[in-house]
Formats: sequence, C-alpha cells, structure tokens
Amino acid sequence: MPERILIVGLGNIGRRHLKVVQEVLPDAGLVILRRPGGGLNGLSGVTLVHDVDAAGAAGAEAAIVASPAPMHVETALALARSGVHLLIEKPLSDGLDGIGELLRTCRQRRLVLQVGYCLRFHPSVQAMKEALDEGCIGRVLGVQAEVGRYLPDWRSGIDYRQGVSARSDLGGGVLLELSHEIDLVRWMAGEISSVTALCGRRGDLEIDVEDSADLLLTFESGAVGNIHMDMLQRTAARTCKVIGTDGTLVWDGIKFTTRLYRAESESWAVLYDGENDNRDLMYSEQFKHFLACVGSGGTPLVTGEDGRRAVEIVLAAKRSAREGRGVVP
Repeated sequence: MPERILIVGLGNIGRRHLKVVQEVLPDAGLVILRRPGGGLNGLSGVTLVHDVDAAGAAGAEAAIVASPAPMHVETALALARSGVHLLIEKPLSDGLDGIGELLRTCRQRRLVLQVGYCLRFHPSVQAMKEALDEGCIGRVLGVQAEVGRYLPDWRSGIDYRQGVSARSDLGGGVLLELSHEIDLVRWMAGEISSVTALCGRRGDLEIDVEDSADLLLTFESGAVGNIHMDMLQRTAARTCKVIGTDGTLVWDGIKFTTRLYRAESESWAVLYDGENDNRDLMYSEQFKHFLACVGSGGTPLVTGEDGRRAVEIVLAAKRSAREGRGVVP
C-alpha cells in the first residue's frame, strides 16, 4: 500500500480526490503539486510542491493527476519515469501527442496506469454491465446515452467562463469534459468502428468551445448508437439505454438506478436503486481499485488504452463535424 500519495492539481476535481484519499488512506502522507503561486487554500497536514522534481523528492509512490487535460501527459510521463503509479483524470489528454510514449513507459516499468472514467465503478453501472454479460437482453442492437447540464450550475461560486470546461486552452468543451459517456457506451456495446457527429456552440454561453454534440456511432458488432451531450440543459440529465433482442436495460445516472425489461416475461425489474448513494461512492471505489492494482500488479478496469481510445473518438467526432462525413476513429 502506498505510504505517500501525490495529487496534481487542486481544482474542483483535485479536491474531490483529496477528500477520497483522506477517507480511504487516513494515515498516508499527502503531497500536492500546484503551479508556482498556487497555495493550499487553508489545507493542513499536506506537503506543497511546485514542480515534478520536487514531487519526486517528496517520495510519492502513486499519483492522481487532476490538472487540466492538456497538462496530463507531460506531467504523467515525468512521474512514470520516476517510477510513480498513475491514476489520471479523464480525459487522458486533449490530443494524442505523447500518449503512446506514456503507455510504453508504464508498461516497461510495470507501473499501473488507470484513467478516471469513474462511472464504471458505480454499482448501478456495474449492475447494467453484469446483466449484459449474462445475456439478459440477448444480442445488443443499439445503445443511447444522454448527458447534459447548464454549465454555470456545474460548480457553485466559480465564474464558469474561467473554468476548465469553458476554455479550449484547458481542454474544455462537451466532447472532452463529458467523455464519460463515450467510455460508457464502449464498455457496454464494444468497440466503436465509425463516428458521425454534429457539434458546435448553439447556446448563449460565453465560451470558446462546443457546448453541445450529437454522435451517431456504429460498433464492430454491428450495433448502432447515439450520444447527446450538452452544457445547456437547465435540468440535469444523464441516462443510458441498451436495447437487445430479448430486452432492454435503462440506467438513470441522476438517481443511480438500473432497470431491466425482459421480453419473455413482459416485466421490469429493478437491478439497482442507488438514489440515496453518496455521490463520491464511485470515486472511492475507483481509488480502492487503483490501490488494489498497485498492490497486486493487476490490470486496471480502465486502462491507458481505454483512455487513448476515448481521445481518438473525440478527435474523430470533431473531424466528422468539420468535414460533414463519417470518420473511422
């Protein structure tokens, strides 16, 4: 079990990871890496450093990289070269540069590289995946996912125009910020073989990135899918429906419930009801899984390859929208 954990970045998601680490490993030494000028904002009992060399000198054995996406790979690669296991927030990056080298370095040094697509760790999503794997709805024919929420409501007390989600230089936009759904449909329906997309700025938000996107997907299995994502809906939405030859699975990502319809019995069953779950549950389970992989040398549920594939699909969607045609990611 790592005795010292490094957290890179102390924004909204960095603080959430810090809280989880303190709950799961209350006796671990904590190191925070922030850009020069960044402080601890009242935190105590942690070591503050301002560069990767100092972080390495602080003796961290594992790191959570929660800085803006364009900074992930450079920082992670430096840490990997120092032998540090990595849990990298999603998306893995905003482009493909350096990802291959990062993955090779982690393989060569036998380091865990896990990407933070935390939906896979919520019991409601795992219940849907288990039902699929058990053949409860037969052969998958299609998958539909939707996610949306009004950007100014995402983070209270913060000017949305200055946040990561609103700025292209920090890896913002719905395709990268809400790429959880891309990973989710891949996990449910298999590899994506083509992407056709419409995306752009359709609302009145003061941002320089796309505020909405619609993706039409084909899968190697022959299934089809679509994803809608936006920063515009005034009521939060998050759902996923998987349609099969023998039934349907429906996931509600706001209430964290999963339901199964079986055509044979013409009835619905609740597979999971997590309406009262702690919202940090999936982050806690994700971190525990990361620690288990570090301890055992096992392969994480969300690998670096999964992270790279999500970036490839995002880039394919952007290209499709620009060129007005389907793209093979």
